[in-house]
Amino acid sequence: MTESLIETVDAGHDQPGAGKAVAILGVPLSYGQSKGGVHLGPSAMRVAGLAERVSSLGYEVNDCGDLSIERSHSLPGFDEKLKYLNEIYAACERLAVETEKIVDASALPITIGGDHSIAIGSLSGIVKAFRKRDERLGLIYFDAHADMNTRDTTPSGNIHGMPLAVLLGYGAPELVNLGGFSPKFDSKLCAHVGGRDLDPGERVLIQRLGIRFFTMREIDERGLAACMDEAIGIASQGSGGYAVTFDVDVLDPGDAPGSGTLVRGGLSYREAHLAMEKISEAGGMQSLEVVEINTALDLNNRTAELGVQLILSALGKRIL
Repeated sequence: MTESLIETVDAGHDQPGAGKAVAILGVPLSYGQSKGGVHLGPSAMRVAGLAERVSSLGYEVNDCGDLSIERSHSLPGFDEKLKYLNEIYAACERLAVETEKIVDASALPITIGGDHSIAIGSLSGIVKAFRKRDERLGLIYFDAHADMNTRDTTPSGNIHGMPLAVLLGYGAPELVNLGGFSPKFDSKLCAHVGGRDLDPGERVLIQRLGIRFFTMREIDERGLAACMDEAIGIASQGSGGYAVTFDVDVLDPGDAPGSGTLVRGGLSYREAHLAMEKISEAGGMQSLEVVEINTALDLNNRTAELGVQLILSALGKRIL
């Protein structure tokens, strides 16, 4: 009797995804940044066994393959303040359609990049699907950078440094109005975690909007657990739950060397898992995204492997 009870408890505990559907969509977009290799991020995560390992948690997994990314047609002399705008817009427009379909089919979207400009498309589609239900989403945004530059403030012209600003209604009109509405998120329902490398213009916009930023300084002082509890509380005010987008450069380079925008002093391996475990335990996550894994800069697929492990933690995998 006792052994049977233990087996039953263990079986239920090991299957957090029982009866739930997940759709994985790769987005090998690299136009938002300047270093080769990030377009292979989805392949690297599949090599690390993403679909199989998510399935082992009891989820019904549909790997939708990769979004087709068109070759660049930009000519010399294109806008250096909004590099590859047309290509990024085209990809994000199609991506938004696909993520909207996934949500409409009652599956949890897991998008894997690719550079962080894909968040403009993936999250636009997800938010649009929830708008049809008259529900608002919150957002938890993990990144070493604010990603709140615009054409007027960007030092590089790389659009992967702009997605959060775009999602909040600031930036190139083509991107801001993707899906036919703007903003995608209310800044009061958004929490940014792990920032430590911000540009002057971003600080101005952050202060104007009042978006909650949990910098590494605050995380060091208060501890990640307290910061994540507050971040989840903010994002959970959305009537439909919240989305999560995770740039691997939020991690310390010692744990995640495979990123083109490394900044020392990031979240540790254990802190990152704690963040994902807290999200899982809190419930309410309606989509998950992992971006900026650059295979050309990685060591033995270490960063892709960690990316997969973090997805598993967010989906309910536990130590005990």
